[in-house]
Amino acid sequence: MVSELNILLVTAASVGFIHTVTGPDHYLPFVVIARARKWSLARTSLITLLCGIGHVGSSILLGGLGIALGVVLSKIEGIESYRGNLAAWAFVLFGLAYMIWGIYRAVKNKPHRHIHYHAGEITHEHEHTHENEHNHIHSKEKIINLTPWVLIIIFVLGPCEVLIPILMYPAAKHGTMGIVLVSSVFAIATIATMMTIVLLLTAGFNRIPFGKLERYTHAIAGATILLSGIAILLGL
Repeated sequence: MVSELNILLVTAASVGFIHTVTGPDHYLPFVVIARARKWSLARTSLITLLCGIGHVGSSILLGGLGIALGVVLSKIEGIESYRGNLAAWAFVLFGLAYMIWGIYRAVKNKPHRHIHYHAGEITHEHEHTHENEHNHIHSKEKIINLTPWVLIIIFVLGPCEVLIPILMYPAAKHGTMGIVLVSSVFAIATIATMMTIVLLLTAGFNRIPFGKLERYTHAIAGATILLSGIAILLGL
């Protein structure tokens, strides 16, 4: 019995790692949003952590309730599949909306020329955008940043498809302790992998100079999230 539990624990760690690495939707949204919104690594880490906890925790809660109530595995898998579709469509809709907003923002913020006059003479001219370049602030836009909360909700909706059927239900024969141990190992492996990949990619991605494409980073972020959702729907 102990050896079976040990095998399940090793499997939980392996599956958590592979499940995350092979699912770009677990890390790409954070990387592109962090670049577009200029999040610090600390803020990116916190948001990734919260999304990871919500992602894994929702499946652990559902699986635990299913086992406790004696619900057959097929019904739980049906609920997980439904949740997966909800999360995928949420990715698609959020990505599409964010991309459209990003394109609008990029067009609105198109660089333009200004000529400055002093005492009737042209003293200098420069090209800038309406963000904070050249120390000329033409408008201040106050936006309630809902992006982190949207991401957290999407990841709470998104199931860990492999957790309940492959790990939690088999671990149930080892009692509550077996379920807790297997779920904990899977959660740690998944969240740690998410955070490691996100931080490494973010650090590298932030070093890439976008030049004139910099104002399109929000649109690029939205397109990336949109494609992630489409990939999930297509089972890629």
